[in-house]
Formats: sequence, structure tokens, C-alpha cells
Amino acid sequence: MIEPPEIIELLPRHLTAVIAVRCTREEIHLVMGRGVRELLDTIQLQGANPVAALYTHHLRRPTDCFDFEIGVPVDQAIAASGRVHPSDWPAMLVARTVHTGRYENLPDSWGEFQHWIQQQGRETTSDLWECYLSGPERGLDTRMWRTELIQPLTH
Repeated sequence: MIEPPEIIELLPRHLTAVIAVRCTREEIHLVMGRGVRELLDTIQLQGANPVAALYTHHLRRPTDCFDFEIGVPVDQAIAASGRVHPSDWPAMLVARTVHTGRYENLPDSWGEFQHWIQQQGRETTSDLWECYLSGPERGLDTRMWRTELIQPLTH
């Protein structure tokens, strides 16, 4: 379900545009679709373009509630507009892997990934990142869906 994990130093990626979101587990599918559309429409209106995959930055580990940002790296700085705000992708030491398959199976992949991190003797921060490398836009064959899992480390 996940590729072999690795520990790497991520350099700052790009300027980003983000929308802050809080919702319940049951609302996540509705919130994501609307948030992504709002984000992409807003950056397009400002003449900016996505330069990499959409991502979510979970400010804390999801439980029954989600507290996160929907974001996308952009080719130019954007101005705050409604719920959309400028941000950036920070440099960080991380463990990373790639989940292949349905989004509903992400919790299992995160569990496997977190177990691997613990076996490495690493400590994690309370936040985590998911980059949606490919998904439903590739078609209904979920074996083609790929989500990068990124867990920042404290050391």
C-alpha cells in the first residue's frame, strides 16, 4: 500500500495559496471539493497558475475533526481574497512515502508509515502533509491514484 519510506530534507518548494478548513470527518468530501474549486478559481482570477500538485497541510493529526489547509504551489504571489491566502512551503526534515490507492485507505497507510518512523527512532511534529500526485482526474481505477505522505520530524 505504501512505497518504501525515506528520511529526507525538503527544501522550500514554492509560494503557495491556501484555504484554512475545519470540519468533521463526515464533511471532508464536501469540504475538499468546494475548497479545491474555490482555491483554483481564485488563483486563476489573479493570473496565477498551479506549478505542482494540490496538497493538504493538517495542523494536527485528524481525529473526528479535521483542522487543515488546502493548498497549491503557484507561479507567482497571490493576494488574500476571501478565504484564500498567500503562504509558502517551508524547508523541513521529513519522512516521506507514497500511498497508492483509494483515499479511504489513507488512514491504514498513515498507520503503517507512522510505525516505520517509530522503528527509525524518530520523533514527529504534530502536523502532517498529503500531496495529491494523481487521483480521480486519472479515472476510476484507484490503482493509479498516488498520494505523497509527508511527516515532518523534530530530529
